[in-house]
Amino acid sequence: MRMSTGRHYIGGDFVVPARGETADVFEKATDTKIGTYALGDVDDVRLAVASALCAQPAWAARLPAERAAVLRRMAALLESRVDEFVSTLVRETGGVIAKARGEVAAAINRLQVCASLGALSRGDVQPSPKHGKLTLLERVPLGVVGVITPWNFPLVLAMRAVAPALAAGNAVVLKPAELTPIAGGQLLAEVAAEAGVPPGVFNVVTGLGPAAGQPLAEHPDVALIHFTGSNAVGRLMTSIAGLRRTSLELGGSNAFVVLDDADVQKAATCGAWSSFDFQGQTCISSSRHIVDRTLHDDYVAALVRQAGQIVVGNPIQPGVALGPLISAEQRDRVHSLVSRSVDMGAQVLVGGKYDGLFYEPTVVVGVTPEMPLFVEEVFGPVAPVTAVDDEAEALELTNSCQALVNAVHTDDLMRGLAFAQQLHSKNVHVNDAGPRPTDADDVDLDEFTRRRWIGVQR
Repeated sequence: MRMSTGRHYIGGDFVVPARGETADVFEKATDTKIGTYALGDVDDVRLAVASALCAQPAWAARLPAERAAVLRRMAALLESRVDEFVSTLVRETGGVIAKARGEVAAAINRLQVCASLGALSRGDVQPSPKHGKLTLLERVPLGVVGVITPWNFPLVLAMRAVAPALAAGNAVVLKPAELTPIAGGQLLAEVAAEAGVPPGVFNVVTGLGPAAGQPLAEHPDVALIHFTGSNAVGRLMTSIAGLRRTSLELGGSNAFVVLDDADVQKAATCGAWSSFDFQGQTCISSSRHIVDRTLHDDYVAALVRQAGQIVVGNPIQPGVALGPLISAEQRDRVHSLVSRSVDMGAQVLVGGKYDGLFYEPTVVVGVTPEMPLFVEEVFGPVAPVTAVDDEAEALELTNSCQALVNAVHTDDLMRGLAFAQQLHSKNVHVNDAGPRPTDADDVDLDEFTRRRWIGVQR
């Protein structure tokens, strides 16, 4: 029996929202109601932060091995409930089963990796400024960490912040996206409760962004706001947080560059995946295909063939590779980007139509740098293609937009490396696309701790 439906998780208990209001959660493919979630507000956030503030010192005082044991129990419970989490993620996000299984596996891995952090050194012995003095530098937890997560990967993107924050001795208040409050919030609270996370150390407040997310970001007792989402909301989070710490994972118009010596078929296969996987609704999806003019027609033809082979439908059904978009608002935004670009001279070769939330995989050519499909992050199953005359133009156009992950395809690996080193994005792939190959090495304890200097004079 699920205790968490329509409730927050605060202070170790599943509690009704302060105003007693809830909202429904719907399966994206069928529009069937699958649950409810609490509509939190500033009073719920205050209660959760107060609970976290009270519980955090005792949690930080526990031995690292004790905190690690709790994280490992969470990982084991996630693994024991994998089918439930996968089913919920498919229904709640509209992603296919393979995507959901990968997300659960990544969340389990993050918990296991962070459980091992307690074995690492808590600090360093620094060079002494004078004889007879010992200078220590130690990491100490920040206190209360506020985590605001998006809807596209609600479980793993919660664990990306929650697991290291807990491992470092912080308490957490999590506000999951209102479109995916079950897998990324309610079920996660159940796992934490059963794993023995002490009351108040982990809290979940669900609700709309302005009503629950903004009060969390504004709360003076929240030492760090960890936010994953759009650039616009990220800028708002920065302004709200003021001088307090913020950790932002934002998006951008990622480029997929095909140089004149690339293998067209391999590049098109990778390019199709990078634009269409999970309906293009990831921060690592390619929003711009920048292709050398000598390969343009062959690349586009191969990309169109790839798009035509993709089966669109209910992601719970076998063989389906492309499910629904997350909401009608997102569908309308994607379609507006396509329509406005077509009005400016672009041409749709395949797709550009939708049925409900199901948007066809779309290839658009003739996209120029002033068009919406070039400038804005698409976040839909659309591959906009721009032709360029040479590598210099490809580099200039790639760097003309903010991006999180760019990619370049070439038959010359050293040429690809040289191109990659000139890009301004955080991550770059050569002859590939997608996330980084491993999850373990991007856990940064410094993000969730502060440094304390201790000088000891004999």
